[in-house]
Order: sequence, then C-alpha cells, then structure tokens
Amino acid sequence: MRSFSITDVRAVTPQRVVENATVTVEDGTVVSIVEGGAAHTASFDGRGALCIPGIVDTHSDGLEMEPRPRPNANLPLDFCVRSFEAKVRAAGVTTLFHGIGFENDGNRTVEGANRLVDEIESYRRSGDGHIDHHVLYRLDGRDADGFDAMVTRFSGTPPEGVPLVSFEDHTPGQGQYRDRTYFEKWLVGSRGLTAEEARRQVDDIIAEREAVRHNRQRALPWLTDMAAAGAIRLMAHDPATEEDVEEALTWNATIAEFPTTVSAARRARDAGLRIVCGAPNVLRGGSHSGNVSATELISLGLCDGLSSDYLPFAMLGAVGTLINNGTCSMVDAVRLVTSGPADTVGLDDRGRLDEGCRADLVICAIDGSIPDIRAVHRAGNNQVQALAFGSV
Repeated sequence: MRSFSITDVRAVTPQRVVENATVTVEDGTVVSIVEGGAAHTASFDGRGALCIPGIVDTHSDGLEMEPRPRPNANLPLDFCVRSFEAKVRAAGVTTLFHGIGFENDGNRTVEGANRLVDEIESYRRSGDGHIDHHVLYRLDGRDADGFDAMVTRFSGTPPEGVPLVSFEDHTPGQGQYRDRTYFEKWLVGSRGLTAEEARRQVDDIIAEREAVRHNRQRALPWLTDMAAAGAIRLMAHDPATEEDVEEALTWNATIAEFPTTVSAARRARDAGLRIVCGAPNVLRGGSHSGNVSATELISLGLCDGLSSDYLPFAMLGAVGTLINNGTCSMVDAVRLVTSGPADTVGLDDRGRLDEGCRADLVICAIDGSIPDIRAVHRAGNNQVQALAFGSV
C-alpha cells in the first residue's frame, strides 16, 4: 500500500472549504479529509495553501502549436507531447483533451492530425505520462478529407473510452464569427491587411466554403449514428442561435461548446445539454470576437465547465477572477474547472476532493486572478507521481 498525507491545507471539497485540513491518500485514492487531522508518517506540509482536485481541461489547442514554434523550426512529436505536458501540469492540469483539428487548411493538415493523435495515444499507452492524456477530435464539417480520415481512424482499433468529437464550422458569418467584422479585424491585426483587403478575403473564404457546404451532409449522418450508438460523445461547437441548438439535438449532441449568445445557452440548458465556456473569456472579461461574456453565462447558471482553449493557465486564473468579482464562491468556481468538466465528458472518478475519488490533486494559491501552482500530483495506474512538494 502506498499512502501519504498532505497537512495544513484549505481543502476545497464539493460542499465546503475545510480549513487546516489533512488529506490522506492510499494507492492513488483519497481516503480521508479531516480538519486538523493527524498526519500520516509520510506527509507533506501544505503551509496553508489551497488543495483542490486536479484540473480537467476538455479543450486545449496548445499541442498543435508545439511542433512548429517558428517557421521552418520543426520539432519531433515525441518531444512536443512531453514539452506541452510539462506546461499544462505546471498550470495544475491533470486530465487534458488535446484539440486536434481534422482538416486541411493553412495551419493544419489531416496527415499532421493523424500523426499527433498517434503520438498522444502511444504516449498514453506507455504509462509514462505525468497527466492523463486524451484527444478531442475536431472535425471541420466542410472538409471531406478530414471526415474521411476520422471515419478511417474510428473504423480501426477504437480509442480507449468514448471518443470526444466536436463538429465545427468556422465559416465567417456564423458561429464564433457570426459578426464577420471581428474576423476582418483579426485579419487586419494579424496579417497586416487593409480593411478593404480583409473584407475581400472574407468574401473569398465564404465563397470557397459555400462551394463545399455539401460535405456537412456527408458527415452529419455518420456522426448522428455514432452518437446515437454511444460510440462517440458529440459536441456542438459555437452554437449561436436557438436553431443551432435544435439542429445539434438532431445529431444526438450532448454538449454545447462555447455558445456565443445567451439564447443559445438557454436553449442548450433547457434541452439538457452540458455547456462549456472558455476560461480565457472569463479571464479577459469578455469575448475577443464580440460574443457573450462567459462570466454572464456563469452568473445565469448557463455553464457547467470551463476549458482552456488556447491558454492553460487561464483555468485557475478564471477561478480567481470569478471569486474576486463576486460571481462565484470558492467551491463553485473550483467546480467549473474540475468536476464540471469531468462530468461533461463522463469521467466520474475524478474532479472531486472527496473520499473514494481519484487523488489527482493541486496545491496552489490564488492572488486575484494570478495563480501560484505549488505542487501537483497525479494518481494513475496505482502510482502517485509528485511534483515539487518540497517547495510548498
């Protein structure tokens, strides 16, 4: 039996914050949380820090950026997976769904997507990981090559567990860029285009994507059948209207990811869909593309969990922001990055600091919106892996 205790922490349980707590772990499972309890002989002094469940992130795009940090600076994929793992673990993330886009565009290729997924799955099977790695399969609904590749992948050896799939359509004028002017402004700022050049480029993008709109109708019947059979867990990405949510229900989607309006989020809630919002939106105080504030949705009870999207440290930063601005209690804010996301993707063994739960734990402090991660450990395969407990 492998056991240890963490003493003098503020333990954030599903019900309350337990002050001066001792958390005891045996064989990777939390066995007790006692206020002022006696320490096990193998113990770590938390020195008054918070002890929360390991963060569960259902959508992180960071790994896709890791292999090519500069033009023509290509890095080995095995190095990239481990490099990014170190970054997210340092942000308190212990369960991560890597968003991998199955599409051919300027930044992504289907071949690259398959190679990344293969590397993630290989590392996961090795048992050497310091976090629990999963894949969020992101399908561009208008990309025929992406759809064919996903069908091929799922027709072989099925991934472990129920795969998480996001059906996406980033055509300007709908979804995230329902107001296309925000995309035009992004092109001006990131590509150095004039306003007129950006407007023409968006016109061209819309025309090109309208020409392949029929590919949606190839993909959706397959996705619908797979979701109905429980072979995938399906996300509707960026629903902007009640009608978007109604359509997603016909696909057997169970998750509304990043709803862009209150009305879409309300319809998703009424329909029983889980709702995921972006942690960077909370941290920034609003959407960068002119959509609804995630904080507003949280205050209305229209969010079940946050994901990091493009910024891993935003998860705990969002927790601090929500506490600091009075939107949430400590317990409710922590829930949005732990049990909320875990429940959304069917991982009911984690996300809670409670007896009998998996002992993925984070020792941290939060100063306003600034997180200070002091220690992280992950329980996996009957093995506890610890990081920097001596610095607590």
